[in-house]
Amino acid sequence: MSEIEAELGRIPGLVQLRPTVRADDRGVLVKTYHESWFEQLGIPLIWPEHFYTRSNRRVIRGLHFQVPPAAFDKLVYCVHGKALDVVVDLRIGSPTYGEFEMFHFNDEYWSGLFIPKGLAHGFAALSDATVLAYATSTVYDPVREAGIRWDSLPIPWPIDDPIVSSRDAALPAFSDYVSPFTYG
Repeated sequence: MSEIEAELGRIPGLVQLRPTVRADDRGVLVKTYHESWFEQLGIPLIWPEHFYTRSNRRVIRGLHFQVPPAAFDKLVYCVHGKALDVVVDLRIGSPTYGEFEMFHFNDEYWSGLFIPKGLAHGFAALSDATVLAYATSTVYDPVREAGIRWDSLPIPWPIDDPIVSSRDAALPAFSDYVSPFTYG
């Protein structure tokens, strides 16, 4: 029996990961990474940086990425609470350039995403103390940090009056952003 199910997203390279959840009276055990699984899926095996965010209900974070040469693949899981995760294709020449894909995450099913370089990522926290855990294929580089504004695409965010950081509110609109990413 496979420990993880993988489903390709509509956006090329995007993979939704559904690990097996083992539950009993003590709680749950979820294995989110195993080298041979990721190797079979063509997902990077080295993740030099791991971190997490805890967000209050109504927070929208994103849409974030790093530009070359510090662009990274990202692995994301919701470990507590509920979130609407959103990914936007920024790769010029991609058949889904400028399109977004949405995923509902929670701490009951422990689904995650593999997000390749060239995709912007953000999420809406749908519960109190929503925690997302991340791993990235390169380390954080504040000089290469970038993003597009969360409300500059027709994403149906489920929050009428979101809490957004001043940094995220000041990001350029998708229509104004000149992408350094190419597809293929």
